[in-house]
Amino acid sequence: MSTTHDSKPIEVSSSAQFQAILQTNTLVVADFYANWCGPCNAIKPVFEKASEELSHENVLAFIKINTETQKEIAQAYNVTSLPTFIYFRNGKVVSRVKGADVPKLSAMMETIRAHFQEAIENPGRDAAGGASGSGEKWRGAALPRGYTDITDQVEINRCELLNVDTGTGSVRILLDSSEPSALSGSKRATKDWVESDTDEQLMLFLPFQAMIKLHTLQITSLPPSDDDEEDDEVPMRPRTIKLFSNKPHNLGFDEAEDMNATQVIELSEQDWNSEGTANISLRYVKFQNINSLVLFVVNGDGDSEKVRLDRIRLIGEAGEKREMGKLEKISDE
Repeated sequence: MSTTHDSKPIEVSSSAQFQAILQTNTLVVADFYANWCGPCNAIKPVFEKASEELSHENVLAFIKINTETQKEIAQAYNVTSLPTFIYFRNGKVVSRVKGADVPKLSAMMETIRAHFQEAIENPGRDAAGGASGSGEKWRGAALPRGYTDITDQVEINRCELLNVDTGTGSVRILLDSSEPSALSGSKRATKDWVESDTDEQLMLFLPFQAMIKLHTLQITSLPPSDDDEEDDEVPMRPRTIKLFSNKPHNLGFDEAEDMNATQVIELSEQDWNSEGTANISLRYVKFQNINSLVLFVVNGDGDSEKVRLDRIRLIGEAGEKREMGKLEKISDE
């Protein structure tokens, strides 16, 4: 399979062709436009340049969808403004950019470039971390049917983790897709997990790149055994967790104690599987169209003063769903 250089975006002529492209390419970027749309024409060169650089047969396809002739596709993906760029991974919407916003489109392309490189270097794996054969990336629990891993929607640079032991990992470690060292038996230079510091509580702020629909939370916690000599105090798994949606910033511990949570989770020993992961189904109706999540570990399941988290995965849908209305041009302003 060779890279297709100097490849212009594919003009979609039917819903059947569109579905075929989604099925035969791991990554697809769609430009929803109209001939009469000035901003669409203004940003067209940016999209075409990315297509020329990155298009790759059966891996990454750039397509153009004329909303005047392909209204059915535009309606199916709730395209209400022009231009709109939608990024699909394994047939699922990952993110979208509305308007002739060059910085946002460029940021989307950087994400796509990273996923593209991963797909090229690991052809047996899909871009979501799954596998078409052996060598599958580690996952602590199966995905709920119809939903995908959207952890990559987190804006890591804006995350904040409070009361963390600085001798352990960071938010980046929590969101990493690799197998925890406690399961793999590998020895790493730094600890690839997070532990609380002065007491058992942790406060994690996760802002998202776009509005998401959160269906399931997967939390992995692998405390060492009681006879692990490297730990003065054996950390616990979390027991009570409070979730808060759509907060503009992290919360203080006292504030979170008194505030009504979007959902309160009580975990028991039976909730943890053999991979050390709790697969937590959320009240889906309460986590529609959210732009941030605060996860507050209130307490642990024992008498220790430390709580440990190894991995966190967010499962749901990325992208916006809006009521259909009149298509509007979005100016460069």
